[in-house]
Amino acid sequence: MKTYSADTITQSDIQQAIYEDLRSGAGAVKISDLFSEAQISQARKIIMDHSDNAVEKVSHFQGKAEAEGKLNLQRRVWNLLAKGDIFTELSAEPRLLSLLRGFLGSEFIMGSIAANRILPGGPGQEPHIDYPYWDFHQPDTHPLGINASFPLNTQVTILLDDFTEENGATAYVPGSQVTLRYPDENDNFYDICERMTGKKGDVVVFFGAAWHCAMPNHSQQDRNAVLLQYLPKFIKPMENMAAALPEQYLASVNEDMRQLLGFKYPYPQILDEAGYANTEGRN
Repeated sequence: MKTYSADTITQSDIQQAIYEDLRSGAGAVKISDLFSEAQISQARKIIMDHSDNAVEKVSHFQGKAEAEGKLNLQRRVWNLLAKGDIFTELSAEPRLLSLLRGFLGSEFIMGSIAANRILPGGPGQEPHIDYPYWDFHQPDTHPLGINASFPLNTQVTILLDDFTEENGATAYVPGSQVTLRYPDENDNFYDICERMTGKKGDVVVFFGAAWHCAMPNHSQQDRNAVLLQYLPKFIKPMENMAAALPEQYLASVNEDMRQLLGFKYPYPQILDEAGYANTEGRN
């Protein structure tokens, strides 16, 4: 996985990351030191405060029987935009948005923002691909001929702790995003995977069609991250974020956040309105 420095990254670097790394290369890039220690500490504290009673779904764990006894060791915190201004700041970082615009189009949206806290002993996940591909183990529910020649997803992981192999740094298979399919046992994921290691404040950007999973935390420390999902403007978001946010927040957001919340894309809407066909119709 190629690493770019946040202090020196250029537009040329961003274009290279889009065309050589995310699309046809490893499928993932790292931007080092994108966020300051103060930003990371603030976000981490909020997540820790909200995650005492939050748990992950059993279906994503390796071995459901084992997971039943470890539910409290992996915790999700949803709807982060409502839990602190720092999460608006993190999700709309200008250099990050520049990369995403090049990959997903200038009017891309945010589909989800959540935290994943894996405590010591947390079992990790099964290898998978991310929304809107995450149920691709049922290929008949997807359009005929769907493929990864253009992206319907970008995942962003903001490291709130150092990610190491010991504490469960995300595993992924470089290049697996090129052929869109769900990983299975015959792929020997754990024999061929690499790890998304890094320091707190680093960001990993990856195409969610790449096979990946959180790994077990064998350390004595928590492993925390903010997980962001970005989508082309025409893909239904995983979270209905606008509906979960207070009116005061929605009224105060800037243009970038209006775009991320989908306010700039008018569909779906009720088209049975007088005059619409005369002014907007194309057929």
